[in-house]
Amino acid sequence: MTTLPAKARVVVIGGGVAGCSVAYHLAKLGWTDIVLLERKQLTSGTTWHAAGLIGQLRASANMTRLAKYTADLYQRLEAETGVATGMRQCGSISVALTAERHEELRRSVTMGRANGVEVEEISVSDAKQLYPHLEVGDVVGAIHIARDGQGDPSNITHALAKGARMGGVKIVENAKVTAIRIDKGRVAGVEVEAGGERSEIACEHVVNCAGMWAHGVGAMANVAVPLHACEHFYIVTEPIAGLGQLPVLRVTDECAYYKEDAGKILLGAFEPVAKPWPPLGDSIPEEFCFDQLPEDFDHFEPILEKAVKRMPLLADAGIHTFFNGPESFTPDDRYYLGEAPNVGNFWVACGFNSIGIQSSGGAGMALAQWMDGGEPPFDLWDVDIRRVQPFQANRAYLHDRSKETLGLLYADHFPYRQMASARGVRRSPLHEHLKARGAVFGEVAGWERANWFARDGQEREYRYSWKRQNWFDNQREEHLAVRNGVGLFDMTSFGKIRVEGRDACAYLQRLCANDVDVPAGRIVYTQVLNERGGIESDLTVTRLSETAFLLVVPGATLQRDLAWLRRHVGEAFVVINDVTAAESVLCVMGPKSRALMQRVSPNDFSNQKNPFGTFVDIEIGYGIARAHRVSYVGELGWELYVPTDQTAHVFETLELAGNEVGLKLCGLHTLDSCRIEKAYRHFGHDITNEDHVLEAGLGFAVKTGKGEFTGRDAVLRKKEAGLSRRLVQFLLDDPQPLLFHNEAIVRDGEIVSTVTSGNYGHHLGAAVGLGYVPCAGESAAQVLASTYEIEVGGERFAAKASLAPLYDPKSERVRD
Repeated sequence: MTTLPAKARVVVIGGGVAGCSVAYHLAKLGWTDIVLLERKQLTSGTTWHAAGLIGQLRASANMTRLAKYTADLYQRLEAETGVATGMRQCGSISVALTAERHEELRRSVTMGRANGVEVEEISVSDAKQLYPHLEVGDVVGAIHIARDGQGDPSNITHALAKGARMGGVKIVENAKVTAIRIDKGRVAGVEVEAGGERSEIACEHVVNCAGMWAHGVGAMANVAVPLHACEHFYIVTEPIAGLGQLPVLRVTDECAYYKEDAGKILLGAFEPVAKPWPPLGDSIPEEFCFDQLPEDFDHFEPILEKAVKRMPLLADAGIHTFFNGPESFTPDDRYYLGEAPNVGNFWVACGFNSIGIQSSGGAGMALAQWMDGGEPPFDLWDVDIRRVQPFQANRAYLHDRSKETLGLLYADHFPYRQMASARGVRRSPLHEHLKARGAVFGEVAGWERANWFARDGQEREYRYSWKRQNWFDNQREEHLAVRNGVGLFDMTSFGKIRVEGRDACAYLQRLCANDVDVPAGRIVYTQVLNERGGIESDLTVTRLSETAFLLVVPGATLQRDLAWLRRHVGEAFVVINDVTAAESVLCVMGPKSRALMQRVSPNDFSNQKNPFGTFVDIEIGYGIARAHRVSYVGELGWELYVPTDQTAHVFETLELAGNEVGLKLCGLHTLDSCRIEKAYRHFGHDITNEDHVLEAGLGFAVKTGKGEFTGRDAVLRKKEAGLSRRLVQFLLDDPQPLLFHNEAIVRDGEIVSTVTSGNYGHHLGAAVGLGYVPCAGESAAQVLASTYEIEVGGERFAAKASLAPLYDPKSERVRD
């Protein structure tokens, strides 16, 4: 009979590589009373049949940091535990068959080098020398990462499990969690079925590492964990004479990867249209344990046909194993880490999108430190569970989206690439109006947003490229209309949070860095900081009345912001409500915006009546709205907050009157290109919880004299010690190259950091980027005295650096 403890500090659910890594790292931090529960046997879900590829280069600096940690951990685990991990740093090669893929690889080399990865672009002949069996006649370029490798997934997991046991972790197999008990919004215990008996473990923390079962485990606690399994195919050949040891090979243009192991070749695929499993309406079989799915050779055959041409020796190699097993995928191809936004001490580490082996070492380390310290050890927004929208737990949505996400792992990772499946879930009241006028939509947090507007007769879809895409001229026209005339944006997707109650002002004063104790009618731009002075939220706070405030946040961070607000209520008497769906937001922006507003409303929009940073209640057409005098594009303008039932009418009123002043409909690409000319920061790129508010250049929005607030001491310490880096704006001299993000910043010939965000400055006449420059002990003048270049795909371009916005540095236009 299985003996379970009556209580534990932590219960980890799932005995795959992620669960064992979390338990191992918690034990390393000195945590005790840790129990890991596995429904069947360790590795019996997905881990056991993983390919075991261990790469170091990921899409961002911190994801690369975690991948590098994983590789280093697996190297030393055998010495620590005595369990062989099979870790072998054989290197990897990625080849490009198109110019676009070659550009992507070259950009990844730049990003990797800037983040300490030993990666280099190699010639086609070099690739052939490293991988003699490769057919290279149509290969146009390649990269090599010497310290990439491969390992044995099952052994790695058992090594982590043994290390965890050595640290006191109790691991129990054949123990299925059937329920999670919540008390006062926090985890209180789990119900377990083991050995034919049911029992309960009282606990302070639960960690959901249940892999493809994680969706259901989340549902036990009313936590959305959106993921769905897909069938993942690979073959293993019979032994091939004279094969020799080879690096891992990725031919992503053919959706294939190759791994040599013990004289055999493993050929795996991430095909463009995947097969979700189980079918919609079915559940994972209760008895699933080390199971395979039925073969589907017809599905795999197109990959194999290309592989035989790419690797001619496969034509004569026998197939030892044709394997099909399930792996879970998330709607955005990024895994989940962190504490659930709506349940305290419910943690997740799951949804690894077929990179669980190469991710779990670092993910386990980061989550353990997060649990131990109460906040993430560095910026993990890329994978933070708080990015999830509640609707995404919908099973039909997940089933249909997963068909696409598996294939996107090896698709070209073009800038601005949009998901094609499971679209249209969240729509503005103006969706059909904008669609009829040429809108081409993108998706953020499920919202359909007009990214750009096609002209009459122009195709209404993206043609992706690393160069100028087919909407570049449309963006230019929209951008210049905002700079010289007036543009209209639909920003209904803004997150809107109403905070009200007797203690609302004192509560927000404690959270916000700026002074929000202002008269009703005022709008305050502020940040919410953590204890390190890092930025947890970037928002505006509008005082509606003595006891009511409206917080406006990016749509993508709404759940994160709600969670932060609710977790820090303490004893305050406040009510926090998500009112996003109650109002639409129409942004009227540009030097002619006042002329337009005067045509549609009898209200006074003068600087005397409605100065920058205030709102007025207005009549507009036959309706009503609040006109917020703020701007994210650097021009005179208003955000109009309109009841959703009146939105269409207000839009039609503005459009009709706009004919007289040249009103132009504008999309989100233009919003971004305008804001970057003005050096306005973008949360998640330019500012994160790892970036100090002063080093981000946002000290003007911090009022230390108002009294205590979270992060105040860190701000004062930074003022005393001085800045160690500064956020700088860059403008390329050459008007041709494009900046997106992760391009290397080169100072006096040396790479010092990367571009955090970039776009084309159509008014300034070239690409613009933001990025941090290390400057410990230096003055602003010394920072600007250097020579700067930006490295784009291996080529360096001269750039002008500025600490003040290159467009309207005194912000005179927004106050006009």
